Amino acid sequence: MSKIVDLNSDLGESFGAYKIGLDEEVLKYVSSANIACGWHAGDPIVMRDTVRAAYKTNVGIGAHPGFFDIMGFGRRNMTISPDEIKQYTIYQLGALYGFVKSAGAKMQHVKPHGAMYNMAAKDGKLARAIIDGIWEVDRDLIVLGLAGSELVRAAKEKGLKAANEVFADRAYNSDGTLVARSLPGSMIHDTNIAISRVIRMVKEGKVTAINGEEMNINVDSICVHGDNPEAVEFVRVINEELSRAGVEIKSLNQFIK
Repeated sequence: MSKIVDLNSDLGESFGAYKIGLDEEVLKYVSSANIACGWHAGDPIVMRDTVRAAYKTNVGIGAHPGFFDIMGFGRRNMTISPDEIKQYTIYQLGALYGFVKSAGAKMQHVKPHGAMYNMAAKDGKLARAIIDGIWEVDRDLIVLGLAGSELVRAAKEKGLKAANEVFADRAYNSDGTLVARSLPGSMIHDTNIAISRVIRMVKEGKVTAINGEEMNINVDSICVHGDNPEAVEFVRVINEELSRAGVEIKSLNQFIK
């Protein structure tokens, strides 16, 4: 039996006159899209157009809520209470849901963005608050979080469906967290190395941490970035190499139960 995995990308991150990413090209190769909800990136026009494009290409639509931090692209940690992060989640889910409903589509999943994602991966209280927000909006949504994280754990404890995400182009610490972008070696720029790591994660459930330690890792979905021409080629090659390795690429709602 072949392994099944989702291939996702963060999309809809343009804002007003500023264009970020090559969404139309990326949508050709992924099975799920995490669409910015207007706080760290995106605006109403971008949200509408990205939802419609994903729906047209039969790509699973997910909300990508983040901190209200356009200047920092949602990547700066914030001092925030569990109740605040819960309401931030509800607010942004509601914003994207309007465009999903308008397009005649259905929202598949939720994946927090940037600092919200990384903080909730380690902080159980924040993770549970995000999950409570999702639970109150739509209990059928799948939670997409860092493999083995507090967010995934909180989702399962609450009774929501959850998917473990890994990254094709990011290095890992030995505790399963991502190496901070500010540190050397945090990003993997060699396409061949990234692809071999991804296939090993999917087929063997193993990854080598930045300190050389071997780790076990669960993989339901692979995140790939597509915000420049080289990255789009990277997405395409990963799609092809996974298929060549006998891995089926499907959106989360087709196999996460």
